[in-house]
Amino acid sequence: MDTWMSEEMLDDPEATLTLAERTYLQLREDIITVHLAPGTILKENDVMRRLDVGRTPVREAFLRLQRDGFVDVNARRGTFVSRIDISDLTAIYEARARIESWATRLAAERLREPERREAGELIEALKALSLPSELDALLALDRRIHRFIYRCAKNRYLFDTLDHYHNLSLRILHVAMRRFPELSPELDKVVQEQILMLEAVCRGDADTAERIALHHVLSFEQEVRKVI
Repeated sequence: MDTWMSEEMLDDPEATLTLAERTYLQLREDIITVHLAPGTILKENDVMRRLDVGRTPVREAFLRLQRDGFVDVNARRGTFVSRIDISDLTAIYEARARIESWATRLAAERLREPERREAGELIEALKALSLPSELDALLALDRRIHRFIYRCAKNRYLFDTLDHYHNLSLRILHVAMRRFPELSPELDKVVQEQILMLEAVCRGDADTAERIALHHVLSFEQEVRKVI
């Protein structure tokens, strides 16, 4: 499956996705948001019934989820949602930092007018947040912003790589933010940085956008490192 196309198609209700793609994306979303908790056994028949799909799409989805690190397959025990090691967040953020800041620079350089309007809408959504906000809503908006930046960089390889890293880190964050409430005050800083970053992207200030994006990733990683 072409991740670049599939993520774009997710926002289009008329988009055509195969059953295997839909199954993969739904299961991945349930795993990222921890609706399917780490260690949960995934039985083919249960997934087929819940998602109203056949066995082949489920098996194809399991294979891709395994390749992406979201499930583990044991020949004897079956397929399980992979365990979370919060310390992995540091390694993922290290991988994201330079790549994501570079993608943000490209976004500032390549932004088109319709995307500038979309960025303005995201800025208004950030300003409308009332912190402390509901965690799932805040993380969902954060995800929209990151995907917007990846898309505006107009490099499918960067998009695929960064979207994968962000999905892995987002799943850990869903657990970490609940386990360590002391991280919550840092969310206000995150929101302000995202506003500044999007504003820099909108005015084509690539240097500032890149610098803010780098600090955005590394600073929150440092906060997480303090509590794990």
